[in-house]
Amino acid sequence: MSLTSDLKQRTLWLILALTLFLAGGCEPVQQRQQLGQVLEQDVLRVGTLYGLTTYYHGANGEQGFEYELVKGFADYLDVRLEVLPYYNLQTAFEQLEAGQLDLIAAGLSVTERRLKRVNFGPGYQSVTQKLVFKQGQERPRDPSDLSGNLIVVADSSHSETLQQLKKQYPELEWQETTEMDNEELLEAVMRGDYDYTVADSNILALMRRRYPGLSIGFTIHSTQPVAWALNQQGDDSLRGALLDYFGQLQDDGRLAALEDKYFGHVRQFNYVDTRLFIKAVENTLPDYRHWFEQYADDLDWRLLAALSYQESHWDPRAKSPTGVRGIMMLTLPTARDMNVRSRLDAEQNIRGGAQYLRELYRRIPARIEDPDRLWFTLAAYNVGLGHLEDARVLTERQGGNPDLWVDVKQRLPLLRQKKYYRTTRYGYARGDEAVTYVSNIRRYYDTLVWLDEQEVIPAARQGVEDRQISDSD
Repeated sequence: MSLTSDLKQRTLWLILALTLFLAGGCEPVQQRQQLGQVLEQDVLRVGTLYGLTTYYHGANGEQGFEYELVKGFADYLDVRLEVLPYYNLQTAFEQLEAGQLDLIAAGLSVTERRLKRVNFGPGYQSVTQKLVFKQGQERPRDPSDLSGNLIVVADSSHSETLQQLKKQYPELEWQETTEMDNEELLEAVMRGDYDYTVADSNILALMRRRYPGLSIGFTIHSTQPVAWALNQQGDDSLRGALLDYFGQLQDDGRLAALEDKYFGHVRQFNYVDTRLFIKAVENTLPDYRHWFEQYADDLDWRLLAALSYQESHWDPRAKSPTGVRGIMMLTLPTARDMNVRSRLDAEQNIRGGAQYLRELYRRIPARIEDPDRLWFTLAAYNVGLGHLEDARVLTERQGGNPDLWVDVKQRLPLLRQKKYYRTTRYGYARGDEAVTYVSNIRRYYDTLVWLDEQEVIPAARQGVEDRQISDSD
């Protein structure tokens, strides 16, 4: 990605020329030369679907895993990006075949039926298909156990899988809908409108942070690659550019970092913990919300609240065996530095914790961009800046990128092993706990953001008694 614009253009035209040559002389002239058309028109037209893992408008503009990938590809081509979101895949496929799109980036599983209709670029992710039901109902363990109504999105990979399963289970029946997407169907299962649906594992992992009652019956299809769809009537030049682009993303770690940003914290799911957190949001958070909001300053108050829940479960009298105390679990030296007189005073503790978190953020090297810089800050709150820096040094020694959280979090657990920590400046640390710590806060934060957007977080309760209690009590 360090190529100059001119050199990049010449490289892409070389890819195009080589593709045409390998395709066999003049024959490709009759086909649409896809890469050449994109470069000449100076625009990459991408079809997608609205959704958590694809494309949506957030507080900071256009967002989504697929969006960030295609934005990177447009930058790689040095062309403008035009994103065209659709409400169903059938329309997107029709637009691709009509030449109105250059590709579709919508978290598409590569299936036999789709391969007859479109070409696919390189796989960049993999998913499994899960049969989903509501917690508390009898768990189905294979298609013969399904006793209620099953619904999936029409023309989806899930529909294709069910059609294959019906050959083995002739009694299998289901409905298909064009009115709801996969996320809406999962919500419908939670409401009890339907007994079952099918979801890809990555979407399900995100949705279970919102609806912990979504349970997995069984896997209806094993691992499938996810890739972008291309027009079958075109040549292979655009796919050649995709191979080079994804190769670069893989080599420099950006693909792993982007996947970690959206999915790295949700791969492990704990039903009880998620339920308890949502209950605490309803019953306990209102007592302290106004202080999180008041002292967050340039931080997101919901992040501050998520960190506090991880630290103390919003218990202002919390105390660890090592002596850290209060709702933000401050050490005595940190409390003194932050001018906190009593760590058991919730308001003082929140103010001091917020101030300390901001100072840690400022001390992380400025070249490290968010969200990695924020994940490093959270890790430092738990394990200390010194140990974090030791892990970054180990990362660089082992050939990783010390500025990427996805690389550093693999080395933090090494600080428990003598052969590694004896070579570091600050020595032994429970680095594995810091990794879990950051993942938990990210999960709590995601859930808080969603609850806040749904306007279901109770309003702050004013007038909570400030208890002036000494740390020795």
